[in-house]
Amino acid sequence: MTAGGMRFPGRGRAKSDPKGFETVADLDSIMEQVRAHFDQLDEVREHTLTICRQVIRESADTIRAVHRGETEQAVAALRKTNEAVRELTERLERYPQLIGAGFVRDAQKEHAEAQITHAIITGQELPAPDEIGVQCAAYVNGAAEAIGELRRYVVDSIRAGRLDRGEGALSAMNDIYYALVSLDYPDALVQGLKRRTDAVRSTIEYTRSDLTRALRQERLETAMQELEKRLGTAGDEP
Repeated sequence: MTAGGMRFPGRGRAKSDPKGFETVADLDSIMEQVRAHFDQLDEVREHTLTICRQVIRESADTIRAVHRGETEQAVAALRKTNEAVRELTERLERYPQLIGAGFVRDAQKEHAEAQITHAIITGQELPAPDEIGVQCAAYVNGAAEAIGELRRYVVDSIRAGRLDRGEGALSAMNDIYYALVSLDYPDALVQGLKRRTDAVRSTIEYTRSDLTRALRQERLETAMQELEKRLGTAGDEP
């Protein structure tokens, strides 16, 4: 049929040809496969979430034990964390869709923070990301948060009169900070690292101020004690 000299294919048919829609009949079976896939993935996700919660809990226990000087408890908690992280890694290898999940990144970050904090305070070598089973982005963010734990260690050292330990921890804080700020990459890659390094910069400055004040106080007290001894000795002379 033509209209105005133009041909309109299909015009004049009483009914559309249904043959072009025969594949829609397979949609139900396809959706069954899709549902089975997502049901399995959702089940795996829930189990993975449980593992991540365990990693976060054991990491917190590790840091708490380290600050309390409970070496055996810290090692035991760290061992449990390592076992949970190994299970998490195996699961992520089978289901890589979960690698980018927020709860996975958080668990890896907390694990890295615990490992780094434990290594520095106990005087051990820092572990590499692949040695503790975490992504590099989680590792560097965990290192940034470990600076906060090291500040706590410095403050505890000041209270205990162990300023030498405080100086060592402050040095480690500086080393970590300058290493992290050298990572000039897009936030999509480092996942919030710049925000964390900006925050810990003030943490380091506060810690340096607290430690400097304590060192000056210690020197002043030492000088006064020496003066008292000299005055006492001079007073005993005939």
